[in-house]
Amino acid sequence: MIRDMTLGQYYKADSVLHRLDPRVKLLGTVLFVITLFLPKSPYSIAVATLFLAVLIAMSKVPVTFIIKGIRPLLFIICFSAIVNLLFTPGQVIFQMGVLRITKEGIYLAAYLVVRLIYLIMGSSLMTFTTTPNQLTDGIEKGLGVLNIFHVPVHEFAMMMSIALRFIPILTEELDKIMKAQMSRGADFETGGLISRGKKLVPVLVPLFIAAIRRASDLALAMDARCYHGGQGRTKLRPLQYEKRDYIAYFVLLLYVMIMVICSFVI
Repeated sequence: MIRDMTLGQYYKADSVLHRLDPRVKLLGTVLFVITLFLPKSPYSIAVATLFLAVLIAMSKVPVTFIIKGIRPLLFIICFSAIVNLLFTPGQVIFQMGVLRITKEGIYLAAYLVVRLIYLIMGSSLMTFTTTPNQLTDGIEKGLGVLNIFHVPVHEFAMMMSIALRFIPILTEELDKIMKAQMSRGADFETGGLISRGKKLVPVLVPLFIAAIRRASDLALAMDARCYHGGQGRTKLRPLQYEKRDYIAYFVLLLYVMIMVICSFVI
């Protein structure tokens, strides 16, 4: 399951989404997530499904690679669905003691599962098609207006980029530590939830030490390259909108309008 963590990874391909300006993809991801949580409607879910399917097809990222990123969060998704399924009041369909399943609970749990899965897939699709450097430039350029209010936009973008870049690195480090512990007789697969949680303590300590060591090495490397923040820095490839980016903005606006109509009008 550790190897299934795909958030923060970049999938190299030659597609329309890969060539889009990172600001378009950042805004598109934010709007896609917002529209997922508009008032629930089967029409809006159908539109979101079609929109996401088209984006995945255009990205040339394998569907299995995208779906694989859902597995590490499957427990959270199932737990949220069960809570909504059992504790939503309404028309009772099945009851056993204090536990009861209602018609409204089934609908709410189904909508929640779909929304969470689409949220993960949409967010992962952005990182699959955008390099960390492009993501940093997109955040810095897109939020550049906040510099007027003395908000450290460059530092914020740099932290976001480093955090995303460290996710697959720390995931791989955790996988190595767990395999090393298992080769010495550790068993992480048996026992109850509390017992398995206690067994992870010997894994977390070296993981934190490795994370601190990597952070220290990164700080030394940045200092050796005379990095002192974003003031006065120039870009090797400055971001500039092209025709395809304006078309993408138009398609994004059209999608948001359809989702609003499906959620509030129909």
